[in-house]
Amino acid sequence: MYDIRQLTKIYDMGKVKVKALDGVSFTVSDGDMVAIMGRSGSGKSTLLRQMGLLDRPTSGSILFANQEVTHISEGARARLRLKQLGYVFQEYALLGELTAHQNVYLPGMMLSESAVDYRKRARELLELVGLGERINHYPKELSGGEQQRVAIARALINNPRVVLADEPCANLDTISSKVVMETLVRLNRELGVTIIFVSHDPEDKKYARSVIVLSDGRILQKEEVNR
Repeated sequence: MYDIRQLTKIYDMGKVKVKALDGVSFTVSDGDMVAIMGRSGSGKSTLLRQMGLLDRPTSGSILFANQEVTHISEGARARLRLKQLGYVFQEYALLGELTAHQNVYLPGMMLSESAVDYRKRARELLELVGLGERINHYPKELSGGEQQRVAIARALINNPRVVLADEPCANLDTISSKVVMETLVRLNRELGVTIIFVSHDPEDKKYARSVIVLSDGRILQKEEVNR
């Protein structure tokens, strides 16, 4: 699914240059569930942004599904993001004036599908993440964990090959975090979607099949987890 080769990202902060990624190389198999872990400032979110085609590296290359995507046009990258990638962020990013159902199907309106099709899929996805009875509730009527599950359903509306989640449980309590992570695991198993998530909590490695630990922009450790 991914072949990351000698990826480097340097941020120019005026007189100071910060090397957020320093020669990172690894592969991700189709259908894997990968945890990118490490302390704050280790380069986790920077790496996820590169893999999500939200930013470009300073050097190195990214192959996605055997296609070199580092140097393709912004238009081509946008099409890949829309059709093959799904995103889950820390802050949920739900629109407060829309119901859970509307928040999920809204991105589907960009896919040139019929309204009936994407609304039906949004309903099915909300049922899949355990919110079938909450589809007409607004974000303010949902708990933090429920809002994050709405965000996960929204990330799946385009039938992506990969879902990238950046600290999806950072703002949740322990119980809600467990529900969200178990939801991602179930979607990985049942739908075969490749899941790549960032976490600073060592406990979260138990949800992954593969773990990449970063330190100062470099890979400190790679391991496979039996679960």
